Amino acid sequence: MLRRTINRFFIGEDKRVGTRTILVGHRPVSETEAYVVQKFCDNKIISSKYTVWNFLPKNLFEQFRRIANFYFLIIFLVQVIVDTPTSPVTSGLPLFFVIIVTAIKQGYEDWLRHRADREVNKSTVFVIEDGKRVKKDCDAIQVGDIVVVTTDETFPCDLVFLASSSKDGTCYVTTASLDGESNFKTHYTVQDTAKLSTCQAIDCLTATIECEQPQPDLYKFVGRINIYNDNQEPIARALGPDNLLLKGATLKTTHKIYGLAVYTGMETKMALNYQGKSQKRSAVEKSINCFLIVYLFILVGKAVVCTTMKYFWISDHSVDQPWYNQKTQRERETFKLLKMFTDFLSFMVLFNFIIPVSMYVTVEMQKFLGSFFISWDKEMYDETTKEGALVNTSDLNEELGQVEYVFSDKTGTLTENTMEFIECSIDGYKYNSSRTEVDGLKYYEKAEKSREELFLRALCLCHTVQIHYRDKVDSGKSHLETSTLKYVSSSPDEIALLTGAKKYGFTFLGQENGIMKVQNYYEEIESYELLHVLDFDCVRRRMSVIVRMPSGTIVLFCKGADSSMFPRVPASEILKTKVHVERNAMDGYRTLCVAFKEISESDYLKISESVKEATMALQDREAKMAVLFDEIEREMHLIGSTAVEDRLQERAAETIEAFHAAGMKIWVLTGDKMETAQATCYACRLFQTNTELLLLTTKTVGEEPHKEEQLHKLMMEYHKKVVNDMPEDVKRTWMLSHEYGLVIDGATLSLILNPSQDSCSGYYKNIFLQICLKCTAVLCCRMAPLQKAQIVRMVKNSKGNPITLAVGDGANDVSMILEAHVGIGIKGKEGRQAARNSDYAIPKFKDLKKLLLAHGHLYYVRIAHLVQYFFYKNLCFIFPQFLYQFFCGFSQQPLYDAAYLTMFNICFTSLPIVAYSLLEQHIPIDTLMSFPKLYMNVSDNAMLQLKPFLYWTFLGLFDGLVFFFGGYFLFRDASLEDNGKMSGNWSFGTMIFTVLVFTVTLKLALDTRFWTWLNHFVIWGSLAFYVFFSFFWGGILWPFLKHQRMYFVFAQLLSSVPVWLAIFFLIFVSLFPEIIMVIFRNTKRKARQAVSLELPILVSYKHKENGYTY
Repeated sequence: MLRRTINRFFIGEDKRVGTRTILVGHRPVSETEAYVVQKFCDNKIISSKYTVWNFLPKNLFEQFRRIANFYFLIIFLVQVIVDTPTSPVTSGLPLFFVIIVTAIKQGYEDWLRHRADREVNKSTVFVIEDGKRVKKDCDAIQVGDIVVVTTDETFPCDLVFLASSSKDGTCYVTTASLDGESNFKTHYTVQDTAKLSTCQAIDCLTATIECEQPQPDLYKFVGRINIYNDNQEPIARALGPDNLLLKGATLKTTHKIYGLAVYTGMETKMALNYQGKSQKRSAVEKSINCFLIVYLFILVGKAVVCTTMKYFWISDHSVDQPWYNQKTQRERETFKLLKMFTDFLSFMVLFNFIIPVSMYVTVEMQKFLGSFFISWDKEMYDETTKEGALVNTSDLNEELGQVEYVFSDKTGTLTENTMEFIECSIDGYKYNSSRTEVDGLKYYEKAEKSREELFLRALCLCHTVQIHYRDKVDSGKSHLETSTLKYVSSSPDEIALLTGAKKYGFTFLGQENGIMKVQNYYEEIESYELLHVLDFDCVRRRMSVIVRMPSGTIVLFCKGADSSMFPRVPASEILKTKVHVERNAMDGYRTLCVAFKEISESDYLKISESVKEATMALQDREAKMAVLFDEIEREMHLIGSTAVEDRLQERAAETIEAFHAAGMKIWVLTGDKMETAQATCYACRLFQTNTELLLLTTKTVGEEPHKEEQLHKLMMEYHKKVVNDMPEDVKRTWMLSHEYGLVIDGATLSLILNPSQDSCSGYYKNIFLQICLKCTAVLCCRMAPLQKAQIVRMVKNSKGNPITLAVGDGANDVSMILEAHVGIGIKGKEGRQAARNSDYAIPKFKDLKKLLLAHGHLYYVRIAHLVQYFFYKNLCFIFPQFLYQFFCGFSQQPLYDAAYLTMFNICFTSLPIVAYSLLEQHIPIDTLMSFPKLYMNVSDNAMLQLKPFLYWTFLGLFDGLVFFFGGYFLFRDASLEDNGKMSGNWSFGTMIFTVLVFTVTLKLALDTRFWTWLNHFVIWGSLAFYVFFSFFWGGILWPFLKHQRMYFVFAQLLSSVPVWLAIFFLIFVSLFPEIIMVIFRNTKRKARQAVSLELPILVSYKHKENGYTY
């Protein structure tokens, strides 16, 4: 910890320049060149939170930041300082129990982190020193060391890839521990160092590396390497993400590699990615805080009333100073206001148990243990991937039962992201794979042969696919052995296109030393020199390659979305291809357009120089490359288009229908074109055949300069139709009204959210939001990742603050997943960035149905009942103590013994509610899944609203009145012993406490619908333990306690028949309202059909008929 603080102070990012310069192997490049030695952190990983020295103060500080813990600490200090009616043990022991249990839990978790850190830091690595491999501990690696990593080993820090045992300077790695992707990724060296594949050769390398300061993005790296050869000018080469090997990744299929340590320890990208994740708070947690404030006011009110009544009582001198209890001189001279304040504090201490400090520990335990039921759910286990659901945070379990808006990605979430090549179009002629012959593409009408070949060569060259051979195949062997190759890519689309091209006779054979090999349908192998790759990005929505053809001609091939390609080709070439693109999109296929242009040698030299200059930039490299790519990818010629099918996921349509029935609104946010996304929405039943679509797209809005006027006109028309002409109904009654669906694209959304200066931003946004909230479903297409987050934020902050859920599977979905109240990641084929940044990760979209309708519903009911029950039982506990003050002259005399005060929440009533909150199923899971409408009965935080809160509060007050006055009338005039001796204060309090413990425990038993052996054990076991403890504390079982005030009280109490009768009677009277309600509800339910859709007897539920609240 001290080391980290020192590093931050002396070499923190705010103290550094924008880049770092590293000497390869710590070898100076020149005796004449000045080099300022920079300080870098060591390679020690510190994931732990505490040390031996700071654990106690730091942990206590964190725990006492919680308002309930701090409150009980103040109460405990008051008891210690002021002469209060109860012992400091009564509040101190529960508080210390909570603090100690939490500290042990957090300390154990931190010890596990320490142990894991020690295993990593003391693992063995090999470093090159003086041309030899030297064994070191991992934490001894320094920035600038040359590290050797062999196959199946993990990289000990972030390394710049210098050389490998492969001749072409490549290596394969897996990054499963970083982003969950198990496929092989190819990394490259710069060609100047690729041949330095021995310890002696790599040790002779004289070079420096300049790179950016550490930052957490796993997929970004900007740097350059300067290589010095004798007295020549240094050779500069650009470094990017493909040259960086990340700590935690594993080397595969490559014997060994040499890498230079550039980021070490807590500055590695892996370490930076596990720091500072924002916390989300659930609606239940907010309700708990509100209830806590209400009960604090009740507590203060009780203390004020009792303090006031006490001084009204003692205003009579004969009462204040009776002849048998005269005040001392010191008491007479005490300042009256100070005495009143200390009395007020004493009453606060006496009633402080109305605030349930143990509830927080119970809630945390319930969330933590309850999350395992999601992970253990076999129905959410995917046999294909051998993975189940994953809970990244257990703080939001109950929020799964409160979702009102679901924001979903399309590709990989609603669809399989398993691409199949369907057809293509070349120069306006359609080609379908089902109508092919061995000698190439065949159709009734077709394009020229040269255009067909150009199109297929473009598919085989314009990609970033790598070849992974199942068997070792020499490059000199015949093409017959190419069946052993396997295409590896992060994009399923590219593999589908290469597979389609292979069906038509053109096969990509791989790339080696910058040469791409393609086998044509004449079984001839063609070689193309790969000059540059203009990588795909979400903004451009296209990618390009520049290759030198066998003839020597330089050609740029480009593929991308039609919206990004059509503006860059002649208008005369668009129409014949556009027809096929739109028809394919209507059929639900994913489309791409393919174009090319020839580049002269002189133009290429300029392009190459510009690319080199942009890639060598350390500042704003991405922006400069984006501008350059935009200039290069112009004046192209369109060749054709492709259509790839992405099938719907299993039971995706059924899941969406269930969400609609459950009262949720589904929004699909996708980057696909409108027609494709719209077809998918119909297929998955997001849009029904009777859904009226409202279009806000580039087509309907039109072009400049009148598009804002047209947008305003359309929005006013839709607002009148959807909002003004609709009856004012209760929330979620949109299910029964005429269904509207909204379709909007990214360009129009930008116009709404970011309009020009002369228009009203807030006005547009407000009208748009009102329209959206009245629609049953919304489709947003051509969306950028930032726009997805903007949409989620807009709905999340709308009136009523509805609970939002975002689900996606790719890196472009991370922003909306982090923005939503609940983020769900699909463990898909676009990497695991979404799953890694989510709150919950599931294998398939269909699993979301059970996660919300079953787990979410049950988690909410359990924790809501837990919260209400805790406040109820504590009110039952303290209200008789308050009433007792009216009968003891407000003398602050406790009603209960200190042991009972201390153990009520810790031992006597704690385990039954824990078991209930973990195991209760008030409705069978099958019923919840079969009738999604039941989800609406607990929506809008129904069980923690004012009405159920008041019900539980009045029930607690009623039971408290029954306990106190039932015991009062029994003990007032009657003698409970044979000798006529009247019972005293402790017998009275013990009887009330006995009725209290049995009543609140049996109340929970009445509420329990799903009985297990564990419920029986904790409920009846808790009651038995109370009886056992009372005998023990009364000196019956432990004679050493016979001198204390509770000696033989409990046993004497139970020896009286009237007491037994009173206990049974008072328990029955207290539970009578609940029993009547159970009988009434059961009778009503049986009078209906055999299978009832009404919820059982939990008064906190809203009652709905046909979706309406009444």
